[in-house]
Amino acid sequence: MSNKPDRNGDGIDRRGFLKCMTWAGTAVVWTLEGGLATSRALGAPEAGDGFTFVQISDSHIGFNKPANTDVTATLQAAIARINALPRTPEFIIHTGDLTHMSKPSEFDTLAQVLKSAKTGEIFYVPGEHDMLSDDGQSYLERFGKGTKGSGWYSFDKHGLHFVGLVNVVDMKAGGLGNLGEPQLRWLADDLAALPDSTPIVAFAHIPLWSVYPEWGWGTDDGARALALMKRFASVTVLNGHIHQIMQKVEGKVSFHTARSTAFPQPAPGSAPSPGPMRVPAGELVGVLGITEVSFLRGTEPLAIVDSTLADKSAAAPAGVGIDNFAFTPAKIEIAAGSTLTWTNHDDIPHVIASNEAKFVSPALDTDQQFAHAFREPGVFPYFCRIHPHMTGSITVRG
Repeated sequence: MSNKPDRNGDGIDRRGFLKCMTWAGTAVVWTLEGGLATSRALGAPEAGDGFTFVQISDSHIGFNKPANTDVTATLQAAIARINALPRTPEFIIHTGDLTHMSKPSEFDTLAQVLKSAKTGEIFYVPGEHDMLSDDGQSYLERFGKGTKGSGWYSFDKHGLHFVGLVNVVDMKAGGLGNLGEPQLRWLADDLAALPDSTPIVAFAHIPLWSVYPEWGWGTDDGARALALMKRFASVTVLNGHIHQIMQKVEGKVSFHTARSTAFPQPAPGSAPSPGPMRVPAGELVGVLGITEVSFLRGTEPLAIVDSTLADKSAAAPAGVGIDNFAFTPAKIEIAAGSTLTWTNHDDIPHVIASNEAKFVSPALDTDQQFAHAFREPGVFPYFCRIHPHMTGSITVRG
């Protein structure tokens, strides 16, 4: 194949492309099509019958320029945010650029900070900054044991198949990421035996989709990897590298890039080139953050919640309690794209129903939950079908 960057070869519709992406500096909630809310209503599995994990990215330990003179402190703040989540994540995925210069001391500092995370496991893929010396051997010895080639591997959790890919080795002219033939052959073999119904989570450092090829924000042969995953019912692609949230859904494939824990970069095309971006004093923590990913058994799409290091409340999803035959709070305001969860604390069942037939829950017994994603702005009154005097209202901001 040609070494020329393929700017439109990943099979993704470019019409309205920029409208599908967001560059965000505040906490946002993204629920994929048919996410937790819809499937919770249809299948009504028991509350908590699923798991969460967290993605962090681009820690750049060793960086000490004006954009952030203490990246170790902001990584520590990110871990503190993770440890404070209402539900302890099962594991962390770090999508690369653990270090800034691949120095042994930088890898050691990163490992020491991550020891404070309360999660059970941490999975890694390297970024280009982790492969600057000794062909990546320092990274592989510390974080790539048991992997294939330059660090690719797969694993299974709760019926999901995770694939960690490496696209920062042997990059071609034009500056795009590169997977290479050996890794693509391995990926084809790895996926071959899986049934089409298996949810897939693929993660790599550089975006597998063409975000902004002019700045090298894409993977030259990413389309070939995506083609291998196309047959699956649900595919979630998690990346880093660009230090900001960008997201879109194309068919059954959902793409998401994460904020850095170190420093932001400019939005595509908004500056002469990419690179560390200085922000006014006091605003840095508002553009750094973590990504929490949730899977509920019986569903396929994953729910993704991004929060900044400055946002003290973003980790807790919006919720309404049902106590003593009342919705608490009776009126609530949320942002479009948020998921609202009701929890029944009464000893008798309740059925939550929209006045305008927009949503309806199954009968909720004690401590059971119902969740619904509100994608459009508006006011949504609701009531309990069993006890109609119980009423509430949701205002969704655009």
